[in-house]
Amino acid sequence: MAKRLTKIMTRTGDDGSTGLADGTRTDKSSLRIHGLGELDELNCWLGVVLAQRLPDDVKEMLLDVQHRLFDAGAELSLPGHKAISERNVTLLEEWLQQYNEELPPLKEFILPGGGQAGSFCHLARAVCRRAERHLVELSRSEGDLNPFTLTYINRLSDLLFVVARVLGRRENAGETCWNRQDRDPT
Repeated sequence: MAKRLTKIMTRTGDDGSTGLADGTRTDKSSLRIHGLGELDELNCWLGVVLAQRLPDDVKEMLLDVQHRLFDAGAELSLPGHKAISERNVTLLEEWLQQYNEELPPLKEFILPGGGQAGSFCHLARAVCRRAERHLVELSRSEGDLNPFTLTYINRLSDLLFVVARVLGRRENAGETCWNRQDRDPT
């Protein structure tokens, strides 16, 4: 196991580099470090969602997701390490199926919203999609990313969309469909 931080102000990154869990140094602007930042931001937004009044089932699920995002970050910090498994992906798919059963089918795109918790969940979904795009770029550039991690992040964005809808309905906030009427821009 990599060494743990014993102090927060190390001064070792003042030159624009940072350490990975295997002891190597890399540039703070590297794709790998950007990927870690994307996962960190996503996890922070999930923390904001979790700070809302939520049903216990959603809390438990999102807390599990937060732990898996730390696992994904560990994979990025320790190249070659695998922490996300097919079982983790399957669990997201099971949750997706469960929460989808509560929802009517979509006939049109919906606008992000649906109460405070649902809105924050939509924001987390957008950040998740950005993280996914970045991890795909990293995988294509360096080629050593766990394919289950990429699948996990893809399923997670779907799950966050569905959960945002569920939270909106449970909060009686409803959904606003995109009004795609042809409009004269002048």
